[in-house]
Amino acid sequence: MKQKILVVDDEPDAVELLEINLRSAGYEVVSASDGEEALKKARMLLPDLIVLDLMLPEVDGTEVCKILRRDVKTSGIPIIMLTAKAGEIDRVLGLELGADDYVTKPFSPRELVLRVKRLLRVAQQDETKSDRIEWKELAVDIPRHQATVKGKSVDLTATEFKLLTVLAQRRGRVQSREQLLHDVWQYDNLIDTRTVDTHMRRLREKLGSAAKYLDTVRGVGYRFVED
Repeated sequence: MKQKILVVDDEPDAVELLEINLRSAGYEVVSASDGEEALKKARMLLPDLIVLDLMLPEVDGTEVCKILRRDVKTSGIPIIMLTAKAGEIDRVLGLELGADDYVTKPFSPRELVLRVKRLLRVAQQDETKSDRIEWKELAVDIPRHQATVKGKSVDLTATEFKLLTVLAQRRGRVQSREQLLHDVWQYDNLIDTRTVDTHMRRLREKLGSAAKYLDTVRGVGYRFVED
């Protein structure tokens, strides 16, 4: 069965360009032209990934992203934010709201398809080391894509879950930002390492009391500590 991509954009030319390239890559594509339609289709179809434009009529992309992340049914769907805004504040805002990746217009269709493939690989990749990781009040169930703190479920995006899993599986070992970009995001080329910092900050906020296990090693990266 083909993986399903929901493309949300109010520009017909942009939608057509994305549809042609994503279908050529073997994906099923559905589209929405405004925020209300995007929310309805996301909940009804539960796509494997969403390409979401920031500037939308009715409900803008940032609000759509926030609503999807609050809904248990859609909280784990990978989201690529697509926007004409290239400023750092806008990029960081998109990531902090729950987007997994951020692409600015004009974009390379080939690069976007590669990012889609990478995110879907992150979301579906099977972990061979252990199906379940437990450390004090924190438990990570890999096959079920579920993390709990003191028995209470924590809603994580696909990227946040992968980040937590990688760090937990390598307890005590420092992971550089570059290494995390490669292993979590699966980027071969160096991109802005602040992407890692943004996701770590959001992951810590969600983990609450278990955030103390995620240690920052200044000038290097992060590690899962055993104390």
